[in-house]
Amino acid sequence: MSTTATTPHPWIGSLQVELDALEAALLRSDAAAVELASAAMQKVLQQAPRSITLAEPGSVQQNDLLNAAERFARLRQAVLRASAQSQRAVTSLLPQHAQQPTYGRQVGAASVGGAGRAFLSA
Repeated sequence: MSTTATTPHPWIGSLQVELDALEAALLRSDAAAVELASAAMQKVLQQAPRSITLAEPGSVQQNDLLNAAERFARLRQAVLRASAQSQRAVTSLLPQHAQQPTYGRQVGAASVGGAGRAFLSA
């Protein structure tokens, strides 16, 4: 049995650390920390290796990567919901300061695909 099949890939470990930080910031409802965690998450995503050897289906690395992707998707939705709530509050309380949402699609913008160019940028 090779060690690569049982040892998590270093990039996946970095991804998990940033997911933990983002989740903790969201749970605290700390907007500044969410912004910092989002920037750190974006940096990790930009440093993704071209390919990760996943070995055979069901390997530890494949499962780790799939779990991280699912968690990333859930946290992305949480960030989008929090942003929408914040934007509605600002628009409701200060209509003169209403602006385009920080998160979400821009009208007329082309889709860039991939692991989110500016996905969590603020």
